[in-house]
Amino acid sequence: MGAKTNKEQVDVKKTLENIEAQFEMLQVLNEKGEVVNEAALPDLTNEQLQELMKRMVYTRILDQRSISLNRQGRLGFYAPTAGQEASQIASHFALEKEDFILPGYRDVPQIVWHGLPLYQAFLWSRGHFAGLKGTEELNVLPPQIIIGAQYVQTAGVALGLKKRGKKAVAITYTGDGGSSQGDFYEGINFAGAFNAPAIFVVQNNQFAISTPREKQTAAKTIAQKGVAVGIPSILVDGMDALAVYSAVHDARERAINGEGPTLIETMCYRYGPHTMAGDDPTRYRTSDLDTEWEKKDPLVRFRSYLEKQELWNEEMENEVIEKAKEDIKVAIKKADDTPKQKVTDLMSIMYEELPYNLKEQYEIYREKESK
Repeated sequence: MGAKTNKEQVDVKKTLENIEAQFEMLQVLNEKGEVVNEAALPDLTNEQLQELMKRMVYTRILDQRSISLNRQGRLGFYAPTAGQEASQIASHFALEKEDFILPGYRDVPQIVWHGLPLYQAFLWSRGHFAGLKGTEELNVLPPQIIIGAQYVQTAGVALGLKKRGKKAVAITYTGDGGSSQGDFYEGINFAGAFNAPAIFVVQNNQFAISTPREKQTAAKTIAQKGVAVGIPSILVDGMDALAVYSAVHDARERAINGEGPTLIETMCYRYGPHTMAGDDPTRYRTSDLDTEWEKKDPLVRFRSYLEKQELWNEEMENEVIEKAKEDIKVAIKKADDTPKQKVTDLMSIMYEELPYNLKEQYEIYREKESK
């Protein structure tokens, strides 16, 4: 006699659908720069709004010049940022100086605005150890090359802030590809379990190098993955500077008030290649898709909003562009003038006291370098 089949007691599909339905995208400005969500409009002064726009324009120019410098052989590793300015710069704008930033390799703009001198950012791109000299005073960690590893580190830094009673947060960034790494889950789970003041940002720019987001996970959103570890999560229009600012500002307030971490997914798009190391986005992205996202450009949208408020004009934008170009010119020269690193330099900064086996090697290299 066959086993009796019981009627399913729980509609598991319905449960999943109910969870997914909760993740509606937060948006403040539509593509025309019109306010569509008054309740989420952040309380920023006119001067703060202008400053945010200046930083976004500056960062777009920095990206354009960095790509050019890379092609000239004057920079090393570089990951383009155009299209992600709202996600990166507006999120940073919601932070305070005492907050810690644990960036991924595409997140150099955030640590520059946190205080890293531009010439050092260029040196980091070249692999020069001086590129991150003194960063311990800026509350930033080196940009992480290992995909997703910064999420675990952030959980630890955030727990340290909590144990020391600091009114500060640790924020980190990864892409949609990073959310497929084990470190992603381990980091958000640890932070949730210890109620640590962390903000985890997933910049969903639609492609992990060439792999489209829909091939990485069956989940409709990356934000909903926070539900599994019991932390607040939100899906945000990553091309909308005010929406990103609002989400990160609120997450920071909760964190410093002892309410633990938040996972934020910003829906955005990178206009350029994954990195300048040979990636060709035309092989996996269509021109129609590029055009669709260009209509959502974060600078165009925010510019429209500010112009309607009579807070921005072409003259102001040109001033920022010229300043960015001049700053970059000065910074790249300073990077060029920095003494080239030597093997003995690397040995000296690695150890307080050299092990016996390296002392002999140190003398060998010192003699070579003196010739």
